[in-house]
Amino acid sequence: METLREHGDDAKVLAGGQSLLPALNMRLLRPGVLVDLNFTTGLDEVTEENGSLRIGALVRQAAAQRSALVRTSCPLLAESLPLVGHVVTRNRGTVCGSITHADSAAELPLALVALGGEVVTSRRTIPAAEFFVTHFTTTLDPDELVIATGWPRIQAGQGGAFEEFAVRHGDFALASAACVLHVEEGQVTEARLAVGSVTDRPELVDAGQLVGHAVDVEAARSIAATVAASIDPPPNLHGSPNYRRRLTEVLVERVVSRAWAAAS
Repeated sequence: METLREHGDDAKVLAGGQSLLPALNMRLLRPGVLVDLNFTTGLDEVTEENGSLRIGALVRQAAAQRSALVRTSCPLLAESLPLVGHVVTRNRGTVCGSITHADSAAELPLALVALGGEVVTSRRTIPAAEFFVTHFTTTLDPDELVIATGWPRIQAGQGGAFEEFAVRHGDFALASAACVLHVEEGQVTEARLAVGSVTDRPELVDAGQLVGHAVDVEAARSIAATVAASIDPPPNLHGSPNYRRRLTEVLVERVVSRAWAAAS
């Protein structure tokens, strides 16, 4: 922490390095100091605390993917992990590193926002919805270090789903969506819906129209159309704004329907 305080923006933290090292190779970053966390003890565990999973800063994505605790307690995270990069990168890349990198097309930031999780730093706890600012930018201070992320456990009557579309597996997603629904007595009592890749950060969208109703095909299509109309995705080499908007509409319909089925 003293090194981070001393060097500020000129220092970068190394955990898995799967985002940092490519940026260094392409000369996108040229920090004066690298702070290696890999010899720090106590940051490589997945534990349960107060109804949430706490994933330490050195937990590799592959280790989280293999974790029985993740599969049973946080199935939305378990569903998103195989979509992150490739096997080789997941063997080194960390869960917290992906969150902190704040790529708007990344899977784990979107999953954390959809679940209503949190980021634990060296001096505070930040709700995920307040952590991401824009592309590759967070509310972290230069001398602040992410030490863990908190992922709410699935509750009775709750279901979630994650979907993305990429040209090839492991590529950056052209559109992505995640949904968590709480269902009681055949009606949605709480809904969280988030989209990624088509916005400058993983973003919660208004899912209030689902609350108080059962979810059928008509309801899923209706909210999907509403979400698609509310976004303005930028073009890229693989799709126009209209194409990416339509992708988002399809993915939102799928995650809402699947979350309903899982909760019911």
